[in-house]
Amino acid sequence: MAYVAVKGGQEAIEASLKLLEYRKIEHGDQLQIAAIEANMKLLVDQVMSEASLYAPNLAARALRQAEGSVEEAVFLLRAYRSTLERMGYSEIIDTAKDMLVQRRISAAFKDIPGGQMLGATYDYMHRLIDFSDEDEHHEQVQQLLAEFASEGNDFKTAELRKYEKVSDYLQNQGILNKLPEDNTEPIDMTKKVLEFPTKRSERLQILSRGMSQSLMAFAYSIIRGYGAAHPTVGELRVGNVPIYYADENDSDDPYYLGKVEITEAEMYIPKTVKKNGKEEMEIEIGYGFVYGRNETKAISMGILDYGLEEGNKELPTGDEEFVLYHIDSIESTGFLSHLKLPHYVTFQSKLDSIRKTHERGED
Repeated sequence: MAYVAVKGGQEAIEASLKLLEYRKIEHGDQLQIAAIEANMKLLVDQVMSEASLYAPNLAARALRQAEGSVEEAVFLLRAYRSTLERMGYSEIIDTAKDMLVQRRISAAFKDIPGGQMLGATYDYMHRLIDFSDEDEHHEQVQQLLAEFASEGNDFKTAELRKYEKVSDYLQNQGILNKLPEDNTEPIDMTKKVLEFPTKRSERLQILSRGMSQSLMAFAYSIIRGYGAAHPTVGELRVGNVPIYYADENDSDDPYYLGKVEITEAEMYIPKTVKKNGKEEMEIEIGYGFVYGRNETKAISMGILDYGLEEGNKELPTGDEEFVLYHIDSIESTGFLSHLKLPHYVTFQSKLDSIRKTHERGED
C-alpha cells in the first residue's frame, strides 16, 4: 500500500489558515504587542527562556500570533532565532558582582548578609480572583500611579543593589566546601547534537531552555519520592545583569550591549557521606539560571541539576537520557503534533493484521 494523494489538499489548508486568522479577530481588535509585553510579562519570560532568545517584543508578538499557546510561541521564536547571525560570545557574568537585585530571599536562614528583599511576588497574596479592575480605564490607572507616587513608592527609580552570595558567606564560615574554580569553556549546545554522557555545562543549557512545566513535574517527583531529597532554597534572586561583548582585537575594552533580567536559584540539598569510617552530613548545591522572572523553573532546575549530578540511574530523574530528552518543548510538541498527520498506511496494516488474526480464529 502507499499514501493516496488527496485532491484539493492545498485549498483546504489555505482555507484552514484563513479561518484561523478570522478566529483571532472575530471578537474585535487584536491585543497590542506592547500590552502583551507589559501585562503578560511572566508568560513572555517563559517563552523567552524556552526559546533561548532574550527578546521581549518578539516573544510577545509570537504569543499573539499563537493565540497564547506557549509551545507554539516557543516554536516560532526558536525558529526565528535560527535565522540570526551568530556574532560571538558575551563576557562571563558574575551574578555576585554584577547583578542588580530586585528580589532576593533565602528559605535556609532568617537573616542573610544584606537582608531579605521580598520584591514583587505572588507568594504572599490570597489566591482569589480580583474583580476590582474590571472596569479600569486609562484615567483610573494614571490616578493609581499618582497615588503610589504620593505615598513615596517610587518603584521605577528605586536604587537596586548588588549582594554577596549566601553560599559565599557559608564558604567563608567553613560550612560549605569551597569548590575549585573551573574555567573550562562550556560546550555550546545550539551547535551540536545531544550525546551521552553529557557534561554539566551541556545539562545546564538544556535545563535552562527546557519546558517550565516539565522541569517542575520532574523536580516535584524527586521531592515526592524518586530521589527522596528535600531541598531548601539557599538563595533565590531576581535581577538585571549587564551583557558585554569583547572584540578579539580589543578584549580589554568590551562593548556594553544592554541588560537582561534573570532568575537564579541555589538549592541546598543535604547529603550523607562517609569520612574516615564515619557518616557525616554535607550540603550539596543544585544550580538554576533562567531568562526573565520564572522562580519555579529556576528552583526546579536547581533540583534537577543535583539529581543529574548524582546520576543514580535507578531513579528516573537521575537518568540524564530520560530527563534531557523529555523536557524540550519543541521536541515534545513536534512529536505529539505529528500524530495529527496522516498515518493511513501504518494503521491500515495494523487493521489488516487484526482481520487476518480474526479470520484464522474463525477457521
